[in-house]
Amino acid sequence: MTDTLSAPPTGYARVFAVREFRVVFAAHLLALLGVVVAEISLSVLVYDLTGSPLLSALAFALGFLPYVVGGTLLSGVADRFPARRVLVLCDLMCAACVLPMTLPGAQIGVLLALRCALATVSPVFAGTRMATLADILGDGDLFVLGRSLLRIVSQGALLAGYGVGGVLLTVVSPRHALLITVVTFCASAGLLRFGTRRRPARAAAGGNALVTDSLTGARQVLADRRVRVLLFLFWLPPMFAVVPEALAAPYADELGAGSVGLGLLMCALPVGTIAGELWAGARLRPAARERIALPLVCVTLLPYVGYVLHPGLAVSLLLLFLSGVGSAYTLGLDQWFVRAVPEGLRGRAMTLLTAGLMTIQGVGMALAGVAAEFAGVAWTVAGAGVVGAVCCAVLAAEARRTGEQTAARPNAKTGLTTM
Repeated sequence: MTDTLSAPPTGYARVFAVREFRVVFAAHLLALLGVVVAEISLSVLVYDLTGSPLLSALAFALGFLPYVVGGTLLSGVADRFPARRVLVLCDLMCAACVLPMTLPGAQIGVLLALRCALATVSPVFAGTRMATLADILGDGDLFVLGRSLLRIVSQGALLAGYGVGGVLLTVVSPRHALLITVVTFCASAGLLRFGTRRRPARAAAGGNALVTDSLTGARQVLADRRVRVLLFLFWLPPMFAVVPEALAAPYADELGAGSVGLGLLMCALPVGTIAGELWAGARLRPAARERIALPLVCVTLLPYVGYVLHPGLAVSLLLLFLSGVGSAYTLGLDQWFVRAVPEGLRGRAMTLLTAGLMTIQGVGMALAGVAAEFAGVAWTVAGAGVVGAVCCAVLAAEARRTGEQTAARPNAKTGLTTM
């Protein structure tokens, strides 16, 4: 009983007690608002200019594709410059990319090029912010909860953001809506500049060029067996998890569920993800989150197998919700990852993590479309569940082995272990 009473409190309230985190959280909300408004406004604007559904979809897809470029070639920025400066400049660069989109004379090529530039900057910003969270909250439980809150907000944006953006476009034109994005990025920059503390760069620049430094850092990160397997545990499950989302429109059509059913199918997985993270963050202690991480990652995709029975809308929603709940495994992975990466490589490692996550989801969506052409929607989703679960089980076994090896090393926290 004494141990229970003296144990530190759990839950998200402790994170909001940290003033700098409140600033970062508010800046994240503003940046998310800007991104959501920009994505829907630009897609509509491109369609208005061209009348082409393909180019409209391309404007949306370009938000994913350049992540691998920025995350690989520019990741060194996150470590070789003070984090606050990087975050503020990234916000201002994003605002500078969006501002020309609002001009009446901006042509389709200019709009798409600016969209690419915006997406190239995004992984640097996201990776630097993740590393900054570890500076602000430490590399323990507070960091895990802070990361979880930012993910929850991002999932919430999927549920509400596009609806709000759609309503906004009934009131103002797409170009005027894009001005809101410029304002939100500038406001985020102001919050970060005046609301967070200046900290020195994590690593010296040395004599290497930025691209060389970024590629060297990526090689160092990927050379470590423990870090590499954790990266794949972050990347692989979402690649399979996006399959139902990518195929939601044809599946809703097969069910005869209409636009309402399509909206529900798109929402079920994010709702489950939010519920799972809230439960794990608020109800479980750090040790418990780590214990359930590997079992959860092995089963989180198994509900998709139920699609083989061609269930109706209600059962399909339940399967997606259950799969989303399983994503609570990420809280345990967050703790292991920040513990495994040396501080001098933290910014580059987290930028690489973000870039890989976004890129591999785009790959998963594309592969889902190809597979569904031959196997049909239901069998493609079920196949993603089976193949994904097998891949996750293999990775989980490897993560357990590398975790045991790392724990056995006396200098486990001082450097990287290569194969």
